[in-house]
Amino acid sequence: MLKALDPPVGSLDEFVRQVLPADILSSRDLKIDGPAIRTKNGEQGRFSKEGFTESQLLARLRDVASGNKVFRSYIGCGYAGTRVPEVIKRNVLESPGWYTSYTPYQPEISQGRLESLLNFQTMVCDLTGLSISNASVLDEATAAAEAMTLSMNALPAARQRRPKKVYLVSHLCHPQTIAVLESRASGFGITIEVGDVLANDGKRVEDVGEDLVGVLVQYPDTEGGVEDFKGLSEKIHNLKATFCVATDLLALTVLTPPGEFGADVAFGNAQRFGVPFGYGGPHAAFFAC
Repeated sequence: MLKALDPPVGSLDEFVRQVLPADILSSRDLKIDGPAIRTKNGEQGRFSKEGFTESQLLARLRDVASGNKVFRSYIGCGYAGTRVPEVIKRNVLESPGWYTSYTPYQPEISQGRLESLLNFQTMVCDLTGLSISNASVLDEATAAAEAMTLSMNALPAARQRRPKKVYLVSHLCHPQTIAVLESRASGFGITIEVGDVLANDGKRVEDVGEDLVGVLVQYPDTEGGVEDFKGLSEKIHNLKATFCVATDLLALTVLTPPGEFGADVAFGNAQRFGVPFGYGGPHAAFFAC
């Protein structure tokens, strides 16, 4: 390969010197560690300079990682420690039927990806009690912003042009969700009003009246509470506005689905279904309506 270059070079080092600028090229030799070489009596001797084999390096990494201290995370705000059972990992994430072709001309990876996305969408529809879902959104907070703009676009044109449009947001929504909503709303002329949407039997919804774009609640909320929103849903729909629910897929395996108490939109992140923390996210969201 080196001889085929134009101009040809005599070694890899010479090739690197031609390609890399001299001011960023290190003149120091690369230090390569290797496993300890045992002496004849079994004691640890000098370290090999030939580097590690793959299995030796994996063992070395496990040894280094064993010194880590794992603490409980209290990040909250929609993130929870997870563990994916091996049977799920093997039969869902690693199912060879999704990526192994049984004839040489079939794009099994594309077919398998479509099948897995369809499985995900079907699961989201089942758990949220809503008839349409997409495959993924960026994260929960930006999904909330999409729910807000969807709510505005669902209004009649005359109400979209009202100068005092209000989007009511529960004070028990995750703080990062509220922050993204506030930054997105200004571009649409929407006022974000954060407060207790259930106070006085949802009276604030009625007070806003025709200026109401929609209402967003968290279920379960950022403090872990679960409320009954059926009465609130009826008040929102009486004003022909949209009721949006930020929720948690794993919680919905035991809670009443949002679609059954009147939600028009349900969204949240999929972190609870086995995505590691990853230093806080964001984690792929779901969106159903």
